[in-house]
Amino acid sequence: MSLAFCGSENNSAAYKVNDGVLNNGCFVDALNLVPHVFLLFITFPILFIGWGSQSSKVHIHHSTWLHFPGHNLRWILTFILLFVLVCEIAEGIVSDGVAESRHLHLYMPPGMAFLAAITSIVYYHNIETSNFPKLLIALLVYWTLAFITKTIKFVKFCDHGVGLLQLRFCLTGLLVALYGMLLVVEINVIRVRRYVFFKKTKEVKPPEDLQDLGVRFLQPFVNLLSKGTYWWMNTFIKTAHKKPIDLKAIGKLPIAMRALTNYTRLNEAFKAQKNKTTPYPQGSKSIWYALCCAFGRPLVLSSTFRILADLLGFAGPLCISGIVHHVGKGNNTFRPQIKILGVSFISSQEFLANAYVLAVLLFFALLLQRTFLQASYYVAIETGINLRGAIQTKIYNKIMRLSTSNMSMGEMTAGQICNLVAIDTNQLMWFFFLCPNLWAMPVQIIVGVILLYYLLGISALIGAAVIIVLAPVQYFVATKLSQAQRSTLEYSNERLKKTNEMLRGIKLLKLYAWEHIFHSSVEETRQKEMTSLKAFALYTSISIFMNAAIPIAAVLITFVVHAHLFETAAFSPSEAFASLSLFHILVTPLFLLSSVIRSTVKALVSVQKLSEFLSSEEIGEEHDKCSEPRCKESHSKYQAVVTHGFFTWTPEGVPTLSSVDIRIPQGQLTMIVGQVGCGKSSLLLGILGEMQKVSGNVIWNSSIPDSETGENVSPEMETAIDMETRKRGPVAYASQKPWLLNATVEENITFESPFNKQRYKAVIDACSLQPDIDILPHGDQTQIGERGINLSGGQRQRISVARALYQQTNVVFLDDPFSALDIHLSDHLMQEGILKMLRDDKRTVVLVTHKLQYLPHADWIIAMKDGTIQREGTLKDIQKSESELFEHWKTLMNRQDQELEKETSVERKTVLDRKNLQRTMYPREALLQDDEEDEDEIPESDDEDNLSSVLHQRAKMPWQACGKYLSSAGFLLLLLLVLSQLLKHTVMVSIDYWLAHWTSVAISIEVEKNCSHCEVLRFNHSPYSRVFSILCCLGIILCLVTSIAVEWTGLKVAKKLHCFLLNKIILAPMRFFETTPLGSILNRFSADCNTIDQHIPSTLECLSRSTLLCLSALAVISYVTPVFLIALVPLAIICYFIQKYFRVASRDLQQLDDSTQLPLLSHFSETVEGLTTIRAFRYESRFKQKLLEYTDSNNIASLFLTAANRWLEVRMEYIGACVVLIAAVASITNSLYYQLSSGFVGLGLTYALMVSNYLNWMVRNLADMELQLGAVKRLNGLIKTEAENYEGLLSPAQIPQNWPDQGEIQIQNLSVRYDSSLKPVLKHVSAHISPGQKTGICGRTGSGKSSFSLAFFRMVDTFEGRIIIDGIDIAKLPLQTLRSRLSIILQDPILFSGTIRFNLDPEKKCTDNMLWEALEIAQLKHVVKALPGGLDAIVTEGGENFSQGQRQLFCLARAFVRKTSIFIMDEATASIDMATENILQKVVMTAFADRTVVTIAHRVHTILNADMVIVMKRGVILEYDKPEILLEQEDSVFASFVQADK
Repeated sequence: MSLAFCGSENNSAAYKVNDGVLNNGCFVDALNLVPHVFLLFITFPILFIGWGSQSSKVHIHHSTWLHFPGHNLRWILTFILLFVLVCEIAEGIVSDGVAESRHLHLYMPPGMAFLAAITSIVYYHNIETSNFPKLLIALLVYWTLAFITKTIKFVKFCDHGVGLLQLRFCLTGLLVALYGMLLVVEINVIRVRRYVFFKKTKEVKPPEDLQDLGVRFLQPFVNLLSKGTYWWMNTFIKTAHKKPIDLKAIGKLPIAMRALTNYTRLNEAFKAQKNKTTPYPQGSKSIWYALCCAFGRPLVLSSTFRILADLLGFAGPLCISGIVHHVGKGNNTFRPQIKILGVSFISSQEFLANAYVLAVLLFFALLLQRTFLQASYYVAIETGINLRGAIQTKIYNKIMRLSTSNMSMGEMTAGQICNLVAIDTNQLMWFFFLCPNLWAMPVQIIVGVILLYYLLGISALIGAAVIIVLAPVQYFVATKLSQAQRSTLEYSNERLKKTNEMLRGIKLLKLYAWEHIFHSSVEETRQKEMTSLKAFALYTSISIFMNAAIPIAAVLITFVVHAHLFETAAFSPSEAFASLSLFHILVTPLFLLSSVIRSTVKALVSVQKLSEFLSSEEIGEEHDKCSEPRCKESHSKYQAVVTHGFFTWTPEGVPTLSSVDIRIPQGQLTMIVGQVGCGKSSLLLGILGEMQKVSGNVIWNSSIPDSETGENVSPEMETAIDMETRKRGPVAYASQKPWLLNATVEENITFESPFNKQRYKAVIDACSLQPDIDILPHGDQTQIGERGINLSGGQRQRISVARALYQQTNVVFLDDPFSALDIHLSDHLMQEGILKMLRDDKRTVVLVTHKLQYLPHADWIIAMKDGTIQREGTLKDIQKSESELFEHWKTLMNRQDQELEKETSVERKTVLDRKNLQRTMYPREALLQDDEEDEDEIPESDDEDNLSSVLHQRAKMPWQACGKYLSSAGFLLLLLLVLSQLLKHTVMVSIDYWLAHWTSVAISIEVEKNCSHCEVLRFNHSPYSRVFSILCCLGIILCLVTSIAVEWTGLKVAKKLHCFLLNKIILAPMRFFETTPLGSILNRFSADCNTIDQHIPSTLECLSRSTLLCLSALAVISYVTPVFLIALVPLAIICYFIQKYFRVASRDLQQLDDSTQLPLLSHFSETVEGLTTIRAFRYESRFKQKLLEYTDSNNIASLFLTAANRWLEVRMEYIGACVVLIAAVASITNSLYYQLSSGFVGLGLTYALMVSNYLNWMVRNLADMELQLGAVKRLNGLIKTEAENYEGLLSPAQIPQNWPDQGEIQIQNLSVRYDSSLKPVLKHVSAHISPGQKTGICGRTGSGKSSFSLAFFRMVDTFEGRIIIDGIDIAKLPLQTLRSRLSIILQDPILFSGTIRFNLDPEKKCTDNMLWEALEIAQLKHVVKALPGGLDAIVTEGGENFSQGQRQLFCLARAFVRKTSIFIMDEATASIDMATENILQKVVMTAFADRTVVTIAHRVHTILNADMVIVMKRGVILEYDKPEILLEQEDSVFASFVQADK
């Protein structure tokens, strides 16, 4: 057929211009081409030449971005214009399809207009990014011309009586309006920016955020298209593939999203409520009100997007119905009757009766729907994140003002506050994210039911009723599910507590051969946890089953009822498949309903908690004036004065401190002394304003007035000073329990003050910290774990004191700084630190202490007793007035001085401390390993967790871990899992296939009936509906089987992996625990086990379901229209690359999101713990600033993660829309030309719609799965640990029952090392210890003393020589037997939570009398007797409810209970005071008269009365003889040790 612009019929009216040129339709269309051609000619050179050179610049500097006025409106109008133009092109093609020749003028002008519209927006975007508005004149001209030409066409249509019935008339009218509006937008830009027609142009700068190149989150600044498709994320996701994403890569938050901005917004909403005259709502109502005021607007926007998206979603079923209907009729286009202006016109009905038109409309509806849906998600999540930041900041500001009594009296525990931050703020964030569903879901359900009724009549309502009736059941299952989850959490917390204790005391467990006891205790808790996990799994599988089975049941009931009850009604493919799609749509909101309701309930609870927290007691700032004028003396001499003070912790309670009248002299050293618990620390806190003041005054003297010069202070001056004295300056405060930040040593000491090297060195020297710092892996740049976890108590205390010394404040409060230090360190600290650095500097020092020997240094002494002041004054005053008290002090001072003489030389204790630390920090190095102190989490790079090491594997799926996970389930379960999934999807497809077959047959009979005009028998639906029912029931059963199979697999694997892990860990050699940070092992038991227990099964189910759905859908489409396979290849390739890039970025962002949350939470818990210190230093604002930084970095990671998810989903949805378009066009063509039955067209389209729904789920689940399989991989790494060799060469029968009964030890040529890769720590040692002999071993730190004791228990690797005990070589014994027959007391006292009885005798072998006897020997009988419950009294975790010394005594008692004939003491009396130790020494000698005792001594005087002494050095024995003989030899090392120890 020939082509011509105006058509080529012979009698063509198209070329007649008798009535004037403008009355020729073809000419008017040609005229319409002019503006478009003009624009294309003018803009192309500018775009290509002008920007070719500049393009690189434009992209880099986003600092030049500007939005001209009306920016968003212009984009929206352009999108509408493009859509209308597409309709115009389609209308032209359809109306032309009826003529004999082709009329180009019907669709070429709109085609050109389409190109011009795209060019206009690209051109505009480039002008905008380079801020060059003068070039916009070209667009002004274009819009004017386009408006004029379209108006002419419209006017001509009106003249010739073309009306609203004709589609082209309506489209032209719309275009006139659109071009007119775009012209107005363009004129508005001139009006505002004045770039032309005005003398002075207006200069505009880009927004502040964009001038800062640190801002990389561009969503708020990009244009509408980029906002909707997340185009700006492309470069980000590409770079993520090259290098890991870190905080630097994601930059800063834009100002509008920062926590401070949002907090201000929220606070203003709170204030606005209070300022209103109406009674403002209290409690949780007021919080809801404020949240809605502050964050309500974006939520309305999100909900609007959501409702629009849901309504557009119904285009799918309607278009399917139309397409199938028209295809069934052969897509006959109506012959247009009307010809005006020589051209054919068609009405909108005729236009929509074309199946191809419907296919294109469906494509556009899908694109728009998906864009709106993702926009709704994004806005809601962004609002949620902003809200979370604001609430966290509000909580933090409240913490800063919390009254201390609240914290200490347990009304608000640190745990509750951390829960508020970690859990409740997230609940609220999720609620705001799910909030739009609350109003969108009802709309969706109502519209869906109406459409179903319109398609199928009453039977549809029956089907819908099934779905709606089952909704409450779903809600019930959901609540049960959350209950099961809660109880699982409780058990897993208990299991973790036990695991943690087991790992902390692992050395003791191994030495005492108690592994099995603790192993079974953890296993027992795990069993309970598994029971509630089973409930969790059951409800999860029911929930999965219902979501899959409800639509099948609804469809089954509806169709069977429709076919049988309404036999007159036609049952056509168009109705069947449209309603099938509608049922799929209806299930989604009902599936979501349960989680939305659950989230709403949780949010209500969280807000309730929040309101309770926000209304809790605050600390009072003191500004009350005192009435009586004070003498001038009180200003100059005293830093602080307390008059008639009564202080209390609880408002109702008895005052803790009563009638306090004290003065603290300025620039002098004040000491506060008194017995334990008499209120010394409370006094300090009272002065600092932390306690609640019942009555009295605290007057601070922060400025020193002229009274020093001796002048009288006038009354006016007095009041002025009075106002000033109220405000306390910062006080450097070191609390009794040292409080450290999770930062480097240097940051802990400088504590945000400017760094001054000289001062810093002096402080470190005063606190004797240099040797400790030298040992740390990175010196003073080493990160101290939370609560100073990798330091000993003494080191923590000294760092805390160093912080107070370093500050430049006038006042320093030290609360018992010597408690954890030995005598030499305390002396050094007193002399160098407190006296030299503070007192000589004329700084006011208040020191609480028990060390009375320092009293002579004090300028002023405050003696306390039972919460009152016993006496204050100088030492001389007290000597005169309170001679009794003074004498009492004197005797105590003498005793402490004797202690000093007996105390070991300065090296001993601290060097030991440092050695231990060194070992915890450098566990892999060949240090001479002595006395493991094995402190907790060392910040050591755990290979699995280290980002850099996974760089090269970043794009790979962890298939190995996946294999490991599935193989743990066992072959049978795996087979069931795979087969049931495949069968289920096969049945699903066959249900729909049968439906297509059934309806096609039904409709063909209808058609024949109509054709033949004769009465044929009615179509019999029964055989078809019977098969359909059987298939549906089978499908429902298989749904149940698959959901149970998945959860069952998950349970079995979880049980198996935890069991493997526990068995391996508890039997691992000691070396493993020395080289692996405890935190890292605990993480496997907590986070990773939780992932395997609860998350992997559901992710696996979702992944397999979405993948198989996509595959089965593609298979069906390819079956219906094989030509689809050709188009599938490029789409699949695009899909592959999108998911590959997304997975890498998603994993990094997910890790960043998690890792930025940790510092935020630890900052909260740190603040809560160190509240008094922070407030004493007046550092509130600095900590608030830090919080804002942490919150912002967590929020930016969350925002990027959200944007990345949206980026993926938009792309996947668009690919899905393309699949629908291709499938639709292919199946329509197939049906029209190759006789494909309309039922199968419906089948293909329904499945194509499904692909678009499930594609992004598939990729999201794949990314989640990859992240979660990391847990399996890490567990697997630990499960590969080699266990100790527990088997012995001797069978139990060959070992005498009471071995060793003599206690004779022969050591022959023994060499020992900690690991085969390390140097030996004992070299060729030989010794013989007779039965019942008491042997002492001494030597400097690192000489191999403790390694000696460990060799008896085979805790170290003996590679040469042997130890023979009572004639049996210990290497031949099973480990369990060997260790259970010897006893050892370790240097670190370890107690487990439980009863005292359990701690002494976990094996339950002893009678009560034996236990009391052991307690008596250990001097503990009176302590235990006094406890409620006696032997069944509770021991808290780590034995915290006993003092260090008592714990050590319990450990002694534990060893006595064992009654073995060989007994090893490893510096067992280090934490015990002198008096008790002397008693113990005697008792050991008598109680163990007949046992062999080996004592490892760090204080030599403890072994002076041993039978034999071994002196060691560097792993060899230097001296081995009786102590008296060694002491007589002048040159003996032992003698020199004893000399040094005096």
